[in-house]
Amino acid sequence: MEFADVVRRRRMVRDYDPDRPVPAEVRERLLEHAIRAPSAGFSQGWAFLVLESPEERDRFWAATTGSGAPDGWLTRMRRAPLLVVPLSNKQAYLDRYAQPDKGWTDRDEARWPVPYWDVDAGMASLLMLLTAVDEGLGACFFGVPAERVEPFRQAFGVPAEYRPVGCVSVGYPGADDRRSPSLRRGRRGVEEVVHRGSW
Repeated sequence: MEFADVVRRRRMVRDYDPDRPVPAEVRERLLEHAIRAPSAGFSQGWAFLVLESPEERDRFWAATTGSGAPDGWLTRMRRAPLLVVPLSNKQAYLDRYAQPDKGWTDRDEARWPVPYWDVDAGMASLLMLLTAVDEGLGACFFGVPAERVEPFRQAFGVPAEYRPVGCVSVGYPGADDRRSPSLRRGRRGVEEVVHRGSW
């Protein structure tokens, strides 16, 4: 598939065929492409938790959604045969920029105008989303609620220095996949969001 087609076809898929697992070679390509993402200072302060077995996925959903009957969105999302949780490590960036070629020996987080550790993990996530499209699969990036981060950490033994920036669900689109009502708003055009030369 041409790159322009991959970009045009990329959308968030919210239902999956539970009877079609993601082939192992595709899963590995997703991860290999993720680590090709740019990272500030080549810090590469990311990690990826891969959840494939029904037990692992059930543990993820229990930790991140709590108890209660699942709504329609959750019912459809739980069908995804592959979940990849990208995690960011702020300390890796602070340590990298304290090295001689960078020279910020104080490791002051205030030097960072935005948390690039999260930005870079987000870029890695986008490469997984694009790879899924290129492989003929669907994917969705969604967040882990703030109050569920600690239960998630405990459920999977995630070290404190790593923070989940979200989760990427991957699989073959299911019969009940439907576009988000948000998309009815339409995509904003280039002329609405680009400012050339000045605001």
